[in-house]
Amino acid sequence: MSIARRHRRPLPGFGISLGLGTAWLGVVVLLPLAALSVRAAGLGADGWLRAIGDPRVQAALELSFGAALLAAFIAALVGALVAWVVVRYRFPGRRLLDALVDLPFALPTAVAGIALTAIYAPNGSVGRLFAEHDIKIAYATPGIVIALVFIGLPFAVRTLQPVLETLGREQEEAAASLGASRFTTLRRVIVPELLPALLTGFSLAFARGLGEYGSVIFIAGNLPFKTEITPLLITIRLEEYDYDGAVAIAALLLVASFACLLAINAIPALLSHGKRSDG
Repeated sequence: MSIARRHRRPLPGFGISLGLGTAWLGVVVLLPLAALSVRAAGLGADGWLRAIGDPRVQAALELSFGAALLAAFIAALVGALVAWVVVRYRFPGRRLLDALVDLPFALPTAVAGIALTAIYAPNGSVGRLFAEHDIKIAYATPGIVIALVFIGLPFAVRTLQPVLETLGREQEEAAASLGASRFTTLRRVIVPELLPALLTGFSLAFARGLGEYGSVIFIAGNLPFKTEITPLLITIRLEEYDYDGAVAIAALLLVASFACLLAINAIPALLSHGKRSDG
């Protein structure tokens, strides 16, 4: 009886549950990605060059990759500060601040885009202050970056927060007792421990920003060669019945997102290997 209990499965019907879960994942996730990959592979080199070589496509790709990269960098820095404040300090409204971090997850992206546009438009509460100095936020690149920071910030905060909670203060206090300054403690003690989570949050925010549509579409302005993002251009190509062009652009974004996922999984191993080498 004791042996049977010891080897009992953690869930009833574990094999069936695993099979159903894997099948559902294959139908919902793997099958569409496989279909896109097969269709993209069938374009051939000429089809790819013709679709990606379009100046309008190149302008959209440059804007999307550049804005997503900048937004991920800002989200990683601001997310680190927010996570530090939420974990290390106790103050009135701390729980509210912690809950607001998840707001971009719960808020529909279209609603977020409309709200950001209303705030940063030239006649908005914040936008009019910059418009007086001929600075345009909405319907320009800064508005796109702000929208991508908004949706990418939770990834950075939630990735860093559990690491900070387990880090504790012992190492900082030991460094201070040995005469290390605050900057030295930050550089030699805190940052190395947070770096894997920081890079993971950056990669997640970048991957999310590449494919973001709803929160950006309203604030971007969608001017070709200026503020037209790549996901919108995919929709335009489909409306023009240019399916090969849409597939080529979508496949390029898929490869970029997949590369980010590979980087997320490789970052901890590379950093741990570097620590062993240094040791």
